Amino acid sequence: MPGAYRRSNPRIDVDGAVVIVTGAGRGIGERTAARFAAGGAVVWLTDVDAEVAAAAAREIPGARSAPLDVTDRAQWRAVVDEILAVDGRIDVLVNNAGVMPVGPYLEETASTTDLILDVNAAGVLYGMRAVLPTMIGARRGHIVTVSSMAGMLPLPGMITYNASKYAALGASLAARREFDGTGVTVSTVLPAAVRTELSSGADLGGTLPTVDPDDVARAVLRTLATRAARTSVPGWVARGWALVDLAVPESVERVVRDLAGHRQALSLDADARAAYSARIARHAAQHAAQQAAASTGSQRLNTGSQR
Repeated sequence: MPGAYRRSNPRIDVDGAVVIVTGAGRGIGERTAARFAAGGAVVWLTDVDAEVAAAAAREIPGARSAPLDVTDRAQWRAVVDEILAVDGRIDVLVNNAGVMPVGPYLEETASTTDLILDVNAAGVLYGMRAVLPTMIGARRGHIVTVSSMAGMLPLPGMITYNASKYAALGASLAARREFDGTGVTVSTVLPAAVRTELSSGADLGGTLPTVDPDDVARAVLRTLATRAARTSVPGWVARGWALVDLAVPESVERVVRDLAGHRQALSLDADARAAYSARIARHAAQHAAQQAAASTGSQRLNTGSQR
């Protein structure tokens, strides 16, 4: 079946492809952009931290950057319009942007909950919606969502993050089916713990699988050839999905304990994670302010229409 799916859709070579990578200023996104560019692709690095994305793009020959808050539909439209105006098409979207605040659920602020769901889940949906019309029109395109092992396994201390990554995986698998036959393919990459700022302060030793950003970047590029529904990083983790797919709670719990430890995400070094936590708190506050402003504007419009 995977082979038939791959063969029934247009081949997309890395060389010459026009690629958007979200959350590309750092970590997985930056390494993915660099690998695409090294293969001859035209790469657009997008990030909510526009200056960070611009700095990363300057280090990658031929790369361009654009500011993008993936939770903002208008910014998605602006970025897609700019890329189409400059390069004429979009071949690949890498939905990579994500945030990972972790800790006791009852201590999580409402603004943090909203940020996680809006970036990790809604951002994926907005990205697909933004590029699908032009991809379907060209009958050619590939969308890769960087989900997480947390999109398959429930992990204490990551309730909202789990929800967002389950949603991202589910959306990608559903889109894969809905748009089959249009020339657009959809794949998901499921990394274990990645050695980036997102995992700062976590104990990555013991049984928890760990990988480098470049490992994930290579897996993202590999989906252009395989068009696989799910690609695990590291690959050996995929053997555990057979148990998860059976939906037997005891089996899922066993996999969680074996791979990650029961309360791994609750055992973080707060000092080591301070810089990342501060950045997420800042983004959460900014996001809440934007949402409040949008809500106020909507209320004003509704009041005006009632008059």
